[in-house]
Amino acid sequence: MVGPNPRVLTQTRVDADVDAGLRSYMLRVYNYMALGVAFTGAVAFALASNYELLVSISNMFWLFFIGIMGLGWFAPRIMMTGSMTAAQVCYWVYAGLWGALLAPMFFVYGQQDPMIIVRAFLITAGAFAGVSIYGYTTHRNLSAFASFFVMASVGLLIAILVNAIFVQDMGFSLLISCGVVLVFSGVTAYETQMIKNMYVAGEGDDDAKRKAIFGAFALYGSFITLFVHILNILGALRNN
Repeated sequence: MVGPNPRVLTQTRVDADVDAGLRSYMLRVYNYMALGVAFTGAVAFALASNYELLVSISNMFWLFFIGIMGLGWFAPRIMMTGSMTAAQVCYWVYAGLWGALLAPMFFVYGQQDPMIIVRAFLITAGAFAGVSIYGYTTHRNLSAFASFFVMASVGLLIAILVNAIFVQDMGFSLLISCGVVLVFSGVTAYETQMIKNMYVAGEGDDDAKRKAIFGAFALYGSFITLFVHILNILGALRNN
């Protein structure tokens, strides 16, 4: 009787080790992201309960907005090339800035209908989980959509700024939010696949942690963006 092929057994063990390592790596990414979301929520609720701080934040809205845009651009480069301490600082400052930016929204919706924030979060969590699982499991190469996602994101950002500064129309805002939800659902799937493909079995622990923080940063940004615009959609529908 012919025994098992040693090469097949070795490859099977290697594949099992890679799968276990990949699961551990992705779990670290999602844990970082979840902690970032929790921190943002805590900051937003804390600031929303302090009216004086809330007024100060509202007066400095554009400063916080520029800070978020700047970190969104520079932080990934720091995370992949700088020190681990710098990577951690960038991530938590980014999450804190988002918390400050969300505080006025939490205050307004908290006065009108506190449960709308909970509903928006649950819808966002469900949608995020669905598209992220798709990105993780699909065999389709989503990198072909990268250029489209970049152009669509830039176009939506310009539309948001134009509406906020010049148009200030609720109907246009609702239309933009619907577009953002559609685009960033695709972005989430693409980012999940990208983060998965970044995993390399047997790499150093510092490299794995660095990639996990970068992955959490990317997915965190998409989650918060989805949440903000789903909250805006629910708020607009409620007012109508």
